[in-house]
Amino acid sequence: MKKIEAIIRKSKFDEVKEALHQIEVNFFSYWDVTGVGNEKQGHVYRGVSYSTSDIQRRFLSIVVTDPFLEITVDALLKAAFTGTVGDGKIFVSDVIESYRIRTKEKGADSLN
Repeated sequence: MKKIEAIIRKSKFDEVKEALHQIEVNFFSYWDVTGVGNEKQGHVYRGVSYSTSDIQRRFLSIVVTDPFLEITVDALLKAAFTGTVGDGKIFVSDVIESYRIRTKEKGADSLN
């Protein structure tokens, strides 16, 4: 099993959610986060300077079986893409074990 953590633009969340549902990834967690990006200069709007280094994003945490890893990452890459700075990041790590509390199932069976 693999854990996929994705940091995406909030504006792309609905497209990402729909893409995940289309490939039958129906369970994942998400929350709003603020990060610091590479862009160091601020922007001026109507004479007021705004910092653009603090970036509002959405963080997704998804656990999938190994065969679903590539299709899930591909769906994220396609749905979250704008081609401009700030599209986000995807991280993949191993999951040693998972359990469904209600039924006591473990491993891949606990993900369905």
